[in-house]
Parts: sequence; structure tokens; C-alpha cells
Amino acid sequence: LNFLKGKLDEISSPLAFCHCDLLYGNIILHKDENGNDDVTFIDYEYGSINPRGFDIGNHFNEYAGFDCDFSLYPSKEFQYKWLKVYLQSYLGKEDISDKEVEDLYREVNKYALLSHYYWGVWAILQAKYSQIDFDYISYAILKLNEYYNKKEQFLSL
Repeated sequence: LNFLKGKLDEISSPLAFCHCDLLYGNIILHKDENGNDDVTFIDYEYGSINPRGFDIGNHFNEYAGFDCDFSLYPSKEFQYKWLKVYLQSYLGKEDISDKEVEDLYREVNKYALLSHYYWGVWAILQAKYSQIDFDYISYAILKLNEYYNKKEQFLSL
């Protein structure tokens, strides 16, 4: 963990209120009163102040779904499009440079590692204390294995 913390300390990721659990079941797409697409996030039980990169990286990790099919992790091309729209909204400007998108891409993918590590440790604790009938140990193994599988690739960005 200290190794990863050291690597994350090297990048700048502004603190923000983060949902920390933006899997597809917590994102509701609907129409607003004018018929425009609108999005509502639900289930804020894990919400807290965190680096922005953690929330976006965690969201991208959630593309794997409940079955943890990590081949569904968004491609670089998809992430660039998504991150550009995010930056346009966040910065309130249309003209986003390639460097801004690339910097956020590196930030998000490095924090995606922390997300895998976090949920792996969380699952180990749940296996010990939760009353819910779920194979938390298998989930922990999947998440921690993906951390190690992506560690070199993401930290080299």
C-alpha cells in the first residue's frame, strides 16, 4: 500500500465529493421535465471526500459488472471521449487540449489500481463481519488479482 501511495502522491488529483460506488445499478438515466436526458446517482453509502481520480477510476472498474469481467474495462479511445466530456463540464469550456485529456487519463487509470485494492481489502473485511450470504473471499481475490494484473501497465502511464 505504501508503494501505491507513493506513486499516487506523484500526481495531482483534486479532492471532491465522490460517490465511490458508481456501478450501473446506481446510475439512473431518465428524462427531465423538458424531455432531455438526465442522470441521477443513487445509493451514497460509500460517498466521501476523495481524489477525483479514484471516483472515475472506480467507475471505469465497475464496467466489469458483478461478474468481474475485466475485459469490459473501457478502451483508451472510449476513456478519452468520456474524459473530454467530463473536462468540458468540469472546466466549463469546450476547448479541451489533448494534454488535459491525457493527464486525466493517467490520473484515472492509476487511481483505478487503488480502487481494486480498496474493494479487495473491503471484501476481506466483509467476509469476516458481514451477515450477507456472498462469496466475499472470491471477490477479494478477483479484485486483488486485477490490481496486480494492471499494476505495471497503469503505473507506467
